[in-house]
Amino acid sequence: MDAQRTLEFNARNIAEFRASGGKLGGRFEGAPVLLLTTIGAKSGQPRTSPMMYLPEGERIIVFASNEGKDSHPSWYYNLRANPSATVELGTDAFAVTATEITGDEHDRLYGIQEQHYPGFAAYRERTERVIPVIELVRSTS
Repeated sequence: MDAQRTLEFNARNIAEFRASGGKLGGRFEGAPVLLLTTIGAKSGQPRTSPMMYLPEGERIIVFASNEGKDSHPSWYYNLRANPSATVELGTDAFAVTATEITGDEHDRLYGIQEQHYPGFAAYRERTERVIPVIELVRSTS
């Protein structure tokens, strides 16, 4: 998907998510989806991205798969520059801090996501890069 089509696709999904109280249809129907708003690493402007996530107890885990492309998604670079972000889950919005997960825990969490959603296995097969796994922790302040 080229950049313009991706922007349009994301805009439609963001609008649908907000209009429906956090639900999406189509290929995302029934899947856990959130909106992540980061601050652009270069622009300094807020950037919202819809994405699937893995709920694990109180933890929110997201995957910088970028559909298996050879580059990380923009939101990943934004979080590296500024790990403070906002998550929208359903109708709830809250501040989070992002932490990258590595090693055995990375492999365990990515494996769980692949079991639930086999497309994530295909993403890993399409690229030589290690797909980052990010934990989003609700801010306490």
